[in-house]
Amino acid sequence: MRRVLVAGNWKMHKTHLEAIQVVQKLSYRLDPADYERVEVVVAPPFTALRSVQTVIEADHLLIRLGAQNVHWKDEGAFTGEIAPRMLQSLSVSYVIVGHSERREIFGETDEWVNRKAKAVLAHGMVPIVCVGETEAERDEGASEDKVRRQVLAGLAGLDPEAVAGSVVAYEPIWAIGTGRTASADDADAMAALIRETIADRWGDAAERIRILYGGSVNPGNIAGLMAKRNIDGGLVGGASLDPDTFASVIRYWM
Repeated sequence: MRRVLVAGNWKMHKTHLEAIQVVQKLSYRLDPADYERVEVVVAPPFTALRSVQTVIEADHLLIRLGAQNVHWKDEGAFTGEIAPRMLQSLSVSYVIVGHSERREIFGETDEWVNRKAKAVLAHGMVPIVCVGETEAERDEGASEDKVRRQVLAGLAGLDPEAVAGSVVAYEPIWAIGTGRTASADDADAMAALIRETIADRWGDAAERIRILYGGSVNPGNIAGLMAKRNIDGGLVGGASLDPDTFASVIRYWM
């Protein structure tokens, strides 16, 4: 059984003080049974990582800490970048790599995403490798080719065990922050394609790797998405910024 994973990507929101309040309020709304069923991750901005880490450890919370990006080098003259060992020292468990906003706005390539995924794994953390197509690519019927290529490139050079321990998030770019969502059937079909692509290259790692859906996930659509066989959780954007809303997503099964 693949354990459900729900990760909140806060993007460029929340000061470190606001982040503390959100995590504390979220913890008040979750019960031990919620953590047994769902692995909960929050990925605040870099400026709030230390503050959130302190709250999680001081209050013995079962929430996992995530980061939104990373560089693949351990150190160097890379102004503005964050090294994987810096995240590791903050007890970060998950790192988002290749988010569509990094690819589309900041020009990240498949090669960069692969380097980052390898660096994250090398430092004992789990990469959440994001893949997805634009609206134009969807309209042109190029969605499957685009996602297949991104999966193979993002996980290239990894052995089956490393792939099985990673996470892939399918996030149709046309549905991010727009309020639009792929239907549960469409999302499951793409998740199945991702699983089949992994099976062809890495065998039974495909049945162990977790595949998330990301794209305007909210309390109204999470249950339908989670009813699908190939979807193991959600990469949640705007709905993760409010502790009440995010708790409702996490407790989709209630």
